[in-house]
Amino acid sequence: MQTEILTDDDAVARAAARWIAQQAQTAVAARGQFLLAVSGGKTPWVMLRYLADEVVPWSQVHIFQIDERVAPTGHADRNLTHLQASLLGHTPLTAGQIHAMPVEHADLAAAADEYAATLQQFAGTPSVLDVVHLGLGADGHTASLVPGDAVLDVLDRDVAITGEYQGRLRMTLTYPLLNRARHVLWLATGVSKRAMLTRLLSADPTIPAGRIAQQQAVLLTDQRC
Repeated sequence: MQTEILTDDDAVARAAARWIAQQAQTAVAARGQFLLAVSGGKTPWVMLRYLADEVVPWSQVHIFQIDERVAPTGHADRNLTHLQASLLGHTPLTAGQIHAMPVEHADLAAAADEYAATLQQFAGTPSVLDVVHLGLGADGHTASLVPGDAVLDVLDRDVAITGEYQGRLRMTLTYPLLNRARHVLWLATGVSKRAMLTRLLSADPTIPAGRIAQQQAVLLTDQRC
């Protein structure tokens, strides 16, 4: 894994935005579109605001969600709420280019299949995303792949529903899809991530994050971590 240590959260967010913009330009030149899946979190939202200031071929960009909490539309717990606030109105991106996980559906299993079909529409079968952006939890989770959840063993679906975690059921991309991505961008900042970052860098399979392929991965972190 290629690793870069920066001064603080803000520097990490800026560097990530620059890196994503470069990947977008390369992908559009090669394949005519750029498919990006993003996780939630404070630093990622700042990253996306900085991305709005970069040179990006926005008309050929499609944004997908790594994971989402089962909560009403517009709820502060929803990653989508912050994703839209970070990009819509700050870029030429339209609402139709941000593909929301349909967690409002009564049948969540069917909703997960629906999202997998949306991914196939843009990313083919099997679906291959250009960049997946991942964060690292202090418990070693990434996406909504959390320790002890049955979703860790889902290998026959690209999208699945988790058990309850921190008070919410969640929809998440699974290992097969994440590990097919052309590039993985990790953002990990803060002292609380230090122990798990060491385990991530050693590809420790006993933590969920350690099971993500590292061959095409980039890690941006800060001096505290």
